[in-house]
Amino acid sequence: MKTLKDAKVNETVKVVKLHGEGAIKRRIMDMGLTKGTEVFIRKVAPLGDPVEVTVRGYELSIRKADAQMVEVE
Repeated sequence: MKTLKDAKVNETVKVVKLHGEGAIKRRIMDMGLTKGTEVFIRKVAPLGDPVEVTVRGYELSIRKADAQMVEVE
């Protein structure tokens, strides 16, 4: 299983499934990371946290722990 955390810089991936439950899953969905959405990986901080992505036309920084809950292809 490949997650958003595993995606490389300058790669575009598509959200397949969200893992996690409750408030965390809701927060990820509220950020626009829903099934079928394309996500472009802009950059990753030097220590890997956070990951900066472009989704639905806006820029988003997401923590590595949250990015790991987003399954992509």
